[in-house]
Amino acid sequence: MARYTGPKTKIARKFGEAIFGEDKNFEKRNFPPGQHGNARRRGKKSEYATQLMEKQKAKYTYGILERQFSNLFKKASASQGITGEILLQLCESRLDNVVYRMGISNSRSGARQLVSHRHITVNGEIVNIPSYSLKEGDVVAVREKSKSLVAIEEALASNNNVFEWLTWNNDTKSGTFVKVPERLQIPENIKEQLIVELYSK
Repeated sequence: MARYTGPKTKIARKFGEAIFGEDKNFEKRNFPPGQHGNARRRGKKSEYATQLMEKQKAKYTYGILERQFSNLFKKASASQGITGEILLQLCESRLDNVVYRMGISNSRSGARQLVSHRHITVNGEIVNIPSYSLKEGDVVAVREKSKSLVAIEEALASNNNVFEWLTWNNDTKSGTFVKVPERLQIPENIKEQLIVELYSK
């Protein structure tokens, strides 16, 4: 399965929330897509359908395909602690997500592209793997040659987000992955327990 590159608003409408960030088109049409999207739908969703939709929402939110997501779940299951919480922590620890959280890009897909195109370094070394898992204390920075990129400068200029588990120095265009975030520090509206129940069947 290839990565989804279609209209993001359509996916946001499917889940009933702007999972890709601010979306003016979604605000205008915040009902499910399709011919009868605005009409009231009869019938209650099955437990399986609800769980599956939550998993799909998490995958679309973080831009992760099924095999990677399944592997992350296996890793979370084998770890000590609450499986659902660890799953989200693993998603948040991905390099592309941290580049997005630091404000180097306005979207996770844009962050993934910056990493893939070798614009990002970790502890001084170029890393071009978006799924690279960061550890506490890792320093993420914009590569010296890429600091003047317009896309990066515009993203940083418009970024107002601050996360307790990350630091950012705009002068050096570098930041530190201080620690793995607690569940309360992860702003995504994902019911991770539903995903755990789905995979546990």
